[in-house]
Amino acid sequence: MLGPGAYCPDPTEGITRPEDLPKPRVAQHSHNFKHRPCPRCGKSSYRDRVFTRMLHDVGDLISGRPRAIALTYAQHDCCKCRKYCNAEASALAPPKSQYTHRVIGLAVRLVVEDGLPYEAASWHLWRDHRVFVPYATLQNWVEAGGKKGGPPDGNQLPGLGVG
Repeated sequence: MLGPGAYCPDPTEGITRPEDLPKPRVAQHSHNFKHRPCPRCGKSSYRDRVFTRMLHDVGDLISGRPRAIALTYAQHDCCKCRKYCNAEASALAPPKSQYTHRVIGLAVRLVVEDGLPYEAASWHLWRDHRVFVPYATLQNWVEAGGKKGGPPDGNQLPGLGVG
């Protein structure tokens, strides 16, 4: 009989390849707008193209499946600046990231605050939150302070040219 404190074996234990893990439950999220103001000049710009990006999020423990977010976003063309810009989605995930802010924050906290090694933290994320994060990715997040690479620090000299 299952109940509080009862041992329930993990059906995914022993799986060594990420391709063999259960398929995620996909949620749709849209940032597909016909018009958006240009971030450079403020002029209304038209939608030029539509893209879809898959994001990994904290999974569903009841069904035992991971959760993915299919983020549909528009690329807009500004006639005045002659530049392209994407619809803002940084509240959900960092630019060019495959994981949401919730996953990144949880992973960094596991390693920094709880002191788990990277490999154990990766297993913990899968076992308790149903999100697969390779431990090398965890290491990159912790060393970068949980953020993707951004603009260089203004106090440092550039790498090329005379300093």
